[in-house]
Amino acid sequence: MSGAVVQVEDKLISWRRYLHQNPELSFEEIETSNFVYSELLSFGGLEITRPTKTSVMARLIGAQPGKVIAIRADMDALPIEEDNELEFKSKKTGVMHACGHDAHTAMLLGTAKILADMKESIKGEVRFIFQHAEELFPGGAQQMVDAGVMDNVDQIICTHVRSNMVTGQLGVLAGPVLASPDSFSIKVIGSGGHAAKPHQNIDSVIIAAQVVTNLQQIVSRYIDPIDDVVLSVTQIHGGTADNVTPGVVEISGTVRTFDQRLREEIPLEMERIVKGITEAHRAAYEIEYRNGYRPVINDEEVTEVVKNTVIDLYGADALDKIRRGMGGEDFSAYLQKAPGCFFYLGVGEENMEKNYPHHHPKFNVNEEALTIGVNVLLNVVQNLMTK
Repeated sequence: MSGAVVQVEDKLISWRRYLHQNPELSFEEIETSNFVYSELLSFGGLEITRPTKTSVMARLIGAQPGKVIAIRADMDALPIEEDNELEFKSKKTGVMHACGHDAHTAMLLGTAKILADMKESIKGEVRFIFQHAEELFPGGAQQMVDAGVMDNVDQIICTHVRSNMVTGQLGVLAGPVLASPDSFSIKVIGSGGHAAKPHQNIDSVIIAAQVVTNLQQIVSRYIDPIDDVVLSVTQIHGGTADNVTPGVVEISGTVRTFDQRLREEIPLEMERIVKGITEAHRAAYEIEYRNGYRPVINDEEVTEVVKNTVIDLYGADALDKIRRGMGGEDFSAYLQKAPGCFFYLGVGEENMEKNYPHHHPKFNVNEEALTIGVNVLLNVVQNLMTK
C-alpha cells in the first residue's frame, strides 16, 4: 500500500494547505465540510451523508461481507491569530488550525481515496467520519454518535498529530490515554463595602483565597496518591476599584481524572470545602460542576493491532514511549459504542526548539508525516479486517 500512499502525497499536502488557509471554528465548519464532501464525491464508490450540518460521513462498502471499521478525523480550528510566515497562512483573522485538524482531515481524505480505489478487494465496510467541533464542549462526537454514525461499527481508530514527537515516531498506548476534562464555577458571595472599613463587610476576596488554597487539599490529602487527578483553579474575578471590597468573587477551573468514581466524589468534596469556609465567615456560595468529555480508554486488542502494524511498517524504534496525559478528547464518545484506539503521530522537527505546542500561534506540522499517517491508517484497517 505504500506505493499508493506515495501517489497521493501531493494531494495530501494540497488538501492540508487549503484547509489551513481556510480554517473554521467549532460548529461553523460549513465550507470545510462542503470541501470534504466534494472531494469524497470525486473519488467515486462511496456512500456520502451529512450526519450534522457541518460534518460528513462516507461509507465504503466492500464487495465481500466482513467487519465494519471506522476512522475519525476532526475538522475544526481554534480562535487564535496565526503567527507563522507561510505561503498558506490562515486567511481568517483570529482563526487558525493550531491543533493539526487540517492534517487529520487531509490524511483521512487520502485514506478514503486509496481505499475507494480498492473497493473490489475490501471485505466488510470502512466508515470515514469527518467530525465537527472537537475543540468546543459539548463537542461534535456525541452528536455524530446520536446521528447513528457508529451503528454496527465493530472497531474504530483515530490518529492525532503531536508536535513534541519527532516525525517518524508514533505513540500507541493501551488503556487510559486522556482524562475527563470537567469544569467548575464557584461564586463566593459576601457583602461589599468601603475597603477602609473591613469590619463592616464580609470580605469575599479573603474568603475566596481560602477556598482556592483549600481546594488543593482534595488532591494532596483526600485522594489516594496513586490515582491520577488534577484540580486547577484557572480564573478568579472580583472587584472594580482599589477602595471597594467586592460583594462577589467568582472562581473557576478544571478537574481531570480517568476514574468515574472520582468524577463523582470530587464535586462532593469541593462543595463540602466551599460550604464550610463560606459558612465560617458568614458568606454564601453558589457552585456549578460540569462534566466534560469522558476519558479516552484504548481497547487492548485494537491497540495491539495498531502497535504491531507500526512495528511491521517502521520497526520497533518508531514507537515512542508515551505516557497517558491529562488532556481531554471527545473521541471518547465513539469508544462508548465500539472498542478502538486513539494514537499519536509525530509531526515535529528533530530540533525540538523549532516545535511549538498545540494551540500556539506558531504551531505547525512537518508535512512529511502525512504519508506516514495514511500508511499506518491503511494498514491498520486492513489488519483489523483480517484479524
